[in-house]
Amino acid sequence: MKEETEILEFKTSTAELPAALNSIVAILNKHGKGTVYFGIKNNGEIVGQQIGEGTVRDVTRTISENIEPKIYPDVRRISIKGKDCIRVEFQGKEVPYLSYGRAYMRVGDEDRQLSQKEIRNLIINSTDLDAKWEKEATEYSYDEVDEELLKRCIKQGNESKRINYEYTNKKDILNRLGLINKEGKLLNVGNALFGKNANIVLKMAMFATDTNLTFLDISRKEGNILELGAVGETYVKEHINWTVNFESGKLERVEIPEIPIVSIREAIMNSLCHKSMISKQDIEIAIYRNRIEIYNPGQFPEDYTPEDYIEGKGKSILRNKLIGQTLFLSHEVETFGTGIRRIFEECKKNDVKVEFKMDKLGFTVIFYRKTNEELKYVATKVPNKNITMNLENGTVNGTVNGTVKSTKKIIINTLKLNPNITQNQITKITSIPLRTVKRIMKELKEQKIIERIGSDKKGYWKINY
Repeated sequence: MKEETEILEFKTSTAELPAALNSIVAILNKHGKGTVYFGIKNNGEIVGQQIGEGTVRDVTRTISENIEPKIYPDVRRISIKGKDCIRVEFQGKEVPYLSYGRAYMRVGDEDRQLSQKEIRNLIINSTDLDAKWEKEATEYSYDEVDEELLKRCIKQGNESKRINYEYTNKKDILNRLGLINKEGKLLNVGNALFGKNANIVLKMAMFATDTNLTFLDISRKEGNILELGAVGETYVKEHINWTVNFESGKLERVEIPEIPIVSIREAIMNSLCHKSMISKQDIEIAIYRNRIEIYNPGQFPEDYTPEDYIEGKGKSILRNKLIGQTLFLSHEVETFGTGIRRIFEECKKNDVKVEFKMDKLGFTVIFYRKTNEELKYVATKVPNKNITMNLENGTVNGTVNGTVKSTKKIIINTLKLNPNITQNQITKITSIPLRTVKRIMKELKEQKIIERIGSDKKGYWKINY
């Protein structure tokens, strides 16, 4: 193995974990990224180390709890020349980094503790990293943007009277918004908002129970902020419960979601707007049987709590100022610093419990789902454009947007996970009524989407797509 360098550190075992954290912050403060190995002596000799079931998790947690600002390392168990080792790869731009409250700087292959004066100088030279990231140029020209998204945003800005100029062409509009440089290259902010080559990641999953042990559906989408906002909203709409009622005094039917869609949209767009773009962590949407969690890998503003914003006392602090400004002008978000309050008030109006949870890694909005009994009393009414009344025979044409599709998808994914599952078991883990399970599975068989192979007792379900 090669020798230690200014960006490479060896530790004999995880017994040296505290010293390894000092090395990590020293490397970050000097170079912004590096690697630490456990199971290798400082002379490069590979000795390996004993790795238990929770070793990698313990290393990750120790790093998370004792390095400030937070970093999100890639910690893995690997084999080098037949011996088990742990590799920790890390990066970050929010210097100065501290380990156990102390700052270090890498000098050769050693870690030197910094004085107060050196820390101040480091802060002065590295302030406002998020603003620096936004204004850095990419390799892509202004032509590498989704023009339809750009046109839509300008149109929305015109309609809301936040933008007083009409759409002309990509270069002109991007220049007006401050999203390209003089050479016509997209800045990071422009690529993140409208770029065809943006690589922001949104992870989405639906779980069978109240825990994340068994998932019914999992999806990963990579793209720009505006694409992911629409994708995330659609995913939630397709996986929540909807009821259908007649609006008072009218023959039209309305779809009623168990959670206000405007609150879902607000939570997703706020996560995209405030995400730490220099973090490796992704935005996550997790749908459980009893709740929906929208996770943002960006720390909550220091010295404030969600309650401050609910009460209108929180100050608007934008992590990504140009992103926030563009989303505001295009009417994708409302006034700054009011998102949490609007989510809270909309949920309160519709009798939906919502929780805002801060942790050391990020911020989560938790919507608690309604039971079947509670769904009868949902107050929000959303006009249904897909369902019409056939007054001649008294029947309804069309389907409830999301409900049937979602239920079928859940059942199909459940069968994929366990082809031997029974209808009673499907009802137990998904909370879909047994009669609904039987009806939908009958339809799926008639449509040749699923088929039963073997007997009722010893056979299994086959998915034909």
